[in-house]
Amino acid sequence: MRFFAVLPRLVSATLAVSMLLATPAWLHAGEQEDAEKAAHALAYDQEQEEYNIRAETWVRMLEPKVGKANRMQLFKGNEYCFCVAVPKKSGVHITGAVLDLEGTPAGEILPVLDGWGFVLFYKPKKTGMYMIAIHQTDQGKRKEVPCAMVTGYK
Repeated sequence: MRFFAVLPRLVSATLAVSMLLATPAWLHAGEQEDAEKAAHALAYDQEQEEYNIRAETWVRMLEPKVGKANRMQLFKGNEYCFCVAVPKKSGVHITGAVLDLEGTPAGEILPVLDGWGFVLFYKPKKTGMYMIAIHQTDQGKRKEVPCAMVTGYK
């Protein structure tokens, strides 16, 4: 009998603890969606320039002191655009570059004036594996935020 008296309290405590632990995931879910929408808005403009935009979206958490890199195979003869964004209201500013086969930064960057995103253009001289490196700048807030990237080519 005593177990049934404690059961409602146990269920309530378990529910309260699980809500506290899951709250950061809820917060990041909304921010992740904002980052994806911002990257897709940048990609929409590139569709007008006849880039074929890939359906998949790359999304990772971007930390203040450690950037992220995405390894991709790029083909000679194609021209690529990488549309990268964090949530617009996050206050975080980002930048990036394509690292070529020797690890040298390359590509032409078109940043958003508010700093929350950029479009990076690159036409590889050789077919091979390249890295798209992204990091936060000192101009904005420095905090952990989701970062989304949409890729196009022509």
